[in-house]
Amino acid sequence: MALLRDTASAKYGFTGHETFPFRFAWLKKGIDFVRDEPTAFSRQDAIVQLGVGKNMVRSIRHWGLATQVLEEDRSAAGRPGQALRVSSMGERLLADGGWDPYLEDPGSLWLLHWLLATNPARAATCHLAFAHLPATEFSKRELLQFLETFVADHDVKVRRASISRDLDCFLRLYVSALSQQGVVVADTFDCPLVELSLLQSIQEGEIYRFSVGPKPSLPVEVVGFALLQYLAGSSGEQQTVSMTNVLYDGESPGQIFKLDEQSLGGYIDALEELTGAAVQQDETAGLRQVYWRRDFDGLDLLTQYYNGSNGRVG
Repeated sequence: MALLRDTASAKYGFTGHETFPFRFAWLKKGIDFVRDEPTAFSRQDAIVQLGVGKNMVRSIRHWGLATQVLEEDRSAAGRPGQALRVSSMGERLLADGGWDPYLEDPGSLWLLHWLLATNPARAATCHLAFAHLPATEFSKRELLQFLETFVADHDVKVRRASISRDLDCFLRLYVSALSQQGVVVADTFDCPLVELSLLQSIQEGEIYRFSVGPKPSLPVEVVGFALLQYLAGSSGEQQTVSMTNVLYDGESPGQIFKLDEQSLGGYIDALEELTGAAVQQDETAGLRQVYWRRDFDGLDLLTQYYNGSNGRVG
């Protein structure tokens, strides 16, 4: 049973970030900005209110939507897309008194990575690189060729220059800004996602490599939340999926977090205990399967994680 997004009907967005990767304070700043005024980003004085330039104002708005902590308020009057509101996830994670408003917990960065990489409408290159790129090691040129072939095959209307800029921004999301000599440039501001070490630059930036395997800072509760979102994307009422699918399908936790079979299996075992066997794995005739026995809310797993509870969920 494949649980892939329907790539024929999906939307792919390569623009909006103004070439800036997001910074530590931006997402919190974005949700606070629209909380009392949904159209705040359209105000003439938004530059003054946020204390950044015009392009950065647009970028903050974009990354709030791309990481799904902001969402369009389609019920509001006025021009479509102008009014925004804080999403349920944005409230839980970044509101004052929320789980982690200043992104001090590595688990929050993994959660944001998942939300970003599964949002092709706002982060196409990020999504395609993690979910569909078949190679784990690639050059910038090879990734560009992959993206151009994909948009041509799927009739996505986008300029080549926009793809190239989005690719550059994607690399800066996950790889620290380096000079050609391999020394960190002092006046750059790395994106928080760099801390995940998911993507490595080798050969002085000529080649990039995904870090596939165990992720010591990736909480089991975040993997559980991601797994449940992935399973919710399946059609029908089937309650089993092969471990191969969970590992290799586009938008699967295995692909988005770049896990190997052993580390993913360890997470499933841990989830079995956390959920009272609502999620578990088994092997029959040499085929490893993941089962979910009953429905429960993946947000409960995240709540447990941030509350520091070691008890079962559900």
